[in-house]
Amino acid sequence: MNRDELDIILRKGEGQFVEFKEGFDKTFSKELVAFSNACGGKIFYGITDNGEIKGIEHTNRLKSQLIDSARGCDPSIVIDIVEFENILIVDVKEGMNKPYSCREGFFLRIGANSQKLKRDEILKLSIKSGNLRFDEQICEKFKWEDFDDDKFLYYLKLAGISNNLKREEILTNLQVLNDDGFTNAGVLMFAKEPYKYFKSSKIRCIHFSDSNRVDILDKKEVDKGIVGNIEFAVEYLRDRVPVRFEIKGIKREEYPEYSLEVYREAIVNAVIHRDYFNEMVDVAVEKLKNRIIINNPGSLMFSKEKFGTMSVPRNRLIADLISKTHFMEKAGTGIQRIRDYSKLNGNTVEFDYNDYFFTTIYSNSQNVFESSKKTVEKTVEKTVEKTVEKILEGIKKNPYITQKGLERITNLTRRGVEYNLQKLKKEGIIKRVGPDKGGYWEVMK
Repeated sequence: MNRDELDIILRKGEGQFVEFKEGFDKTFSKELVAFSNACGGKIFYGITDNGEIKGIEHTNRLKSQLIDSARGCDPSIVIDIVEFENILIVDVKEGMNKPYSCREGFFLRIGANSQKLKRDEILKLSIKSGNLRFDEQICEKFKWEDFDDDKFLYYLKLAGISNNLKREEILTNLQVLNDDGFTNAGVLMFAKEPYKYFKSSKIRCIHFSDSNRVDILDKKEVDKGIVGNIEFAVEYLRDRVPVRFEIKGIKREEYPEYSLEVYREAIVNAVIHRDYFNEMVDVAVEKLKNRIIINNPGSLMFSKEKFGTMSVPRNRLIADLISKTHFMEKAGTGIQRIRDYSKLNGNTVEFDYNDYFFTTIYSNSQNVFESSKKTVEKTVEKTVEKTVEKILEGIKKNPYITQKGLERITNLTRRGVEYNLQKLKKEGIIKRVGPDKGGYWEVMK
């Protein structure tokens, strides 16, 4: 601190990072926790509210009072005390263990005021600081009959993990199971129907024919677990992204309108970093005429200035599980990869982050892909129709046909067959008679 810097501070007055006080009083702890819960700041003793220097005596007793008050906060706050001429400056760093509180409660620095936080605001601050993580909490209501062994084995295959130990041992090694029970991350990954436990488990995919979210061509809402949701959303977009072909010599080159690497990375980022405490909004994947928008219900875990240069996962356990698969190449590099692959494919990408995180990928050549878009839309419709026809035909020929049998005749994945069967049952077109094993299918209409 020098005189020029002090003069600038005095002219600007109190604000987000500055508080003036004539002398020590009982509000000191409140200001401390407010700055610690925000981005830090400085408290200047010996200066009036209107910026007039009155001065203060630099006694050891005053310094001890300041340090004792800082230690009395929960958790304790470390401060630096700087003497400058006849004023005393208390430097408060941004806290690493938010939220902080004092005897009067929880406070947050907002502008030139230190405001007391309400219950929901305290919870939000705890979540944002990473000290309360949804995925690491124990799901007390989980029942083991809802555990999906197929999802579990599929994940082990993706992660390259051997299945030579007992299921419980593997789950413990993956840190989704501990002495207290099965974690929320485990439920989101391996439950048959995660939505049964958490309303925030779904992913919503929408295909619009226009650029204004008015005309909907198709809409899907799925609850297939973390991995299944990622795979479904990626395939949903891949089926709808036009591809331009060029013949070069004896080779056919493919030029997709959007880079697969970009929207796959954005989807993975949204599923991993979403705020699962927020049950009002799903992760949304939207294909519009001129862009793709991927919406993640969750704000940044750090300041906007650090965006793109650091990664702080909101859901550490989920991030660790996915990092073992091909969906994550290297933790902390996703944003840069989105930017790099967008540039390579001629796309532009924008990020918008407040209470929600939006990734918007813009088309690289609207006119070139216009005819391809129409072809894609027609192909999607025809593909769905043909798939349904194959399933119904297979059931008519053999009511006892197994799911694997339907996979063979439709060339769908297991999850693809499951999705179509569930849809046909819901629409009353088919029904299952008897148990899964030993029962049979019946075509109703």
